[in-house]
Amino acid sequence: LDMSTEWKSTDDKAETFEGRDRKTGAVKWTATRVDLVFGSNSQLRAFAEVYGQSDSKAKFVKDFVAAWTKVMMLDRFDLA
Repeated sequence: LDMSTEWKSTDDKAETFEGRDRKTGAVKWTATRVDLVFGSNSQLRAFAEVYGQSDSKAKFVKDFVAAWTKVMMLDRFDLA
């Protein structure tokens, strides 16, 4: 996360946030609690950066298919 941005809740439940420039006070971003988790957790941020690149569609599809197949085959005891 950019340290020049200050995040504050915009509702009573603290589910939505505004990111304001610390110097000007201008709103730069809006986000949900989940959005901010992806920015503040180093492992989730790494995944978001890799799969968020403009040329990562093929990698995402390949990795998703591999993970989906692995999960779906884990309970297939009839194949053992």
